Amino acid sequence: MAGTAVMAGKAAAVVCGWWTRRTAAARRDAGMTTSEYAVGTIAAAAFAAVLYKIVTSGAVSGALESVIGKALDASF
Repeated sequence: MAGTAVMAGKAAAVVCGWWTRRTAAARRDAGMTTSEYAVGTIAAAAFAAVLYKIVTSGAVSGALESVIGKALDASF
């Protein structure tokens, strides 16, 4: 029994050390650089443009109008 407790303690120490090193590394690289912001902004703008095109297309627009019309005409 005592050997098992020692092994568990060693395993906990290894995991704790690994976690400490991992979080310390994350703190050193915590933010995005300017180029990452630029790529993220371009990706977000492209996604917004695609989403706008999809939502304003004839088929989706008609479906949305149909759903809204049915919701407004619902009887209670």
